[in-house]
Amino acid sequence: MLITYLALAHLARTEFQDVVTDTALVGGTPTSPNKLRLMLTDGSFLDVWLSVDGDYAYHWEQRRQRGRLYRWDNAPHHPCVSTFPAHFHDGDEATVVESHLSATPEVALRQVLGLIRRQLV
Repeated sequence: MLITYLALAHLARTEFQDVVTDTALVGGTPTSPNKLRLMLTDGSFLDVWLSVDGDYAYHWEQRRQRGRLYRWDNAPHHPCVSTFPAHFHDGDEATVVESHLSATPEVALRQVLGLIRRQLV
């Protein structure tokens, strides 16, 4: 995952420099971090977690700034959503809707950061 996280960090810094202020590898070890954290211009952050099995979570933590959180993930705990197991927490943990996020990490990150850009700019 290190190479993937490094590539995603580069993508964020070069294509979304208007909303991404810094990047960091979080947790785990230097060669096997748990996630990638992107710091954003409003003081919030986006955590990207990817597993070798294809599980993912893109978590935009904005509770301190606006009392909101947004998370795209594929944990199989919302079978009522038509895109199960993929789903989107839209503003809080309880509001769960379908998600059409790409399975390709680079495309997915562009989708997520595009939404963030539209919210922040």
